[in-house]
Amino acid sequence: MKIDAYSHVIPERYKDALYKAIPPGIPVRKIIDSLPTLYDMDHRFRIMDKFEDLRQVITLGIPAVEDIPDANKAVDLARIANDGMADLVIRYPDRFVAAAACLPMNNMDAALKEADRAINELCFKGVQIGTPINNKPLDSPEFMPLYEKMAKYDLPIWIHPGRPATYVDYKTEDVSKYMIFLLFGWPYETTVAMTRLVFSGVLEKYPNLKIITHHCGAMVPYLHQRIECVYDNAKLRQRENFEEGLSKPPIEYFKMFYYDTAINGNTPGLMCAHAFCGAEHMLFATDMPYDNELGERYTRQTIKAIKDMDIGKLEREKIFKDNVKGLLRL
Repeated sequence: MKIDAYSHVIPERYKDALYKAIPPGIPVRKIIDSLPTLYDMDHRFRIMDKFEDLRQVITLGIPAVEDIPDANKAVDLARIANDGMADLVIRYPDRFVAAAACLPMNNMDAALKEADRAINELCFKGVQIGTPINNKPLDSPEFMPLYEKMAKYDLPIWIHPGRPATYVDYKTEDVSKYMIFLLFGWPYETTVAMTRLVFSGVLEKYPNLKIITHHCGAMVPYLHQRIECVYDNAKLRQRENFEEGLSKPPIEYFKMFYYDTAINGNTPGLMCAHAFCGAEHMLFATDMPYDNELGERYTRQTIKAIKDMDIGKLEREKIFKDNVKGLLRL
């Protein structure tokens, strides 16, 4: 069995509600409409059937519900989305082993209540949040109650990066060119979020908190020696005027995250992550269906890349299924 720990869906009823909540002409409509495997399960299953014994953990596709300016609508959309994902897991247990809840993070009281409802009533196995959240960093004080709650549940948080083209590459320009905001900007957002969670002390305070990072932890595995050198330099820390207040070296907190394999193949990249965090902290994930083959390309390339890793059978099984089964208590 292979369990895809980070695939995306848009339940039909949620899609209808989302389209009513956002103005016509918004690009996300075109993106969703161009990817029927997000909402048409027959189409999705035809692709999944091309891969032997494939199962998925489902999370909501973009946009994040808090991107809807009306906080009340965001709350309603989150409930509709979570009800829709719960229905998919119930209807297709041989396809979907679990779901992660979306939360209206622009209304924290409602977000905490929805997390409780999703986990206790809908049997969800964790929550997904974006980064940034309405341009706020993940270590903002208002988000701390969610980390406390998920640590108590001992269930993971999936973090998903995002940034629009208005995040310019140079201050003299109006928009990011050549899709740099997406291609490199999204992994950068993941790296920033991880660093903020480390140095804000979130993982120090909640050492059993499980956080799943998208795109294999982005820059962290590749630059881990640079991370060590910079943060081990007392003069640099003093110059930047921050004190970690951490009980162990910063790099050890980066190793506490879980690293998915959603880098569209690339065995050397996966081996880099393996050298950094070990097979125990890697999860098979494809980011289905956001490719030009409606999810088939990402799935095919990712499975092949894992099979080509220079590791033993037991480690490969950990990556493909055992780690996520343990995290989600399946």
